[in-house]
Amino acid sequence: MKRNCWEFTNCGRYAGGEHAPEHGICPAATEVKLDSIHDGKNGGRACWVIAGTLCKGKVQGSLAVKYQSCLECNFYSLVKEEEGQNFKLSPFLLKRLRDLN
Repeated sequence: MKRNCWEFTNCGRYAGGEHAPEHGICPAATEVKLDSIHDGKNGGRACWVIAGTLCKGKVQGSLAVKYQSCLECNFYSLVKEEEGQNFKLSPFLLKRLRDLN
């Protein structure tokens, strides 16, 4: 079963999650423009292109700022491996974020 980033990291920052009241809901959990990408819910399997996600306890900025740490992320590597040839590259994901209104 494919997991979303909040399931993989156990961050608790999704609707109903244990840390959502204190830290808020992560933008990856609410980004509907990326729903179903890599068989995930909202942005849960494309979190690396979403600004404001949490990584190693810190809120991250845009993809340009966080790209290198995302490339080294275990979850990013897992999604890339699970998707194989169906892995959607960041330019495609960013275009989808920008174009869908």
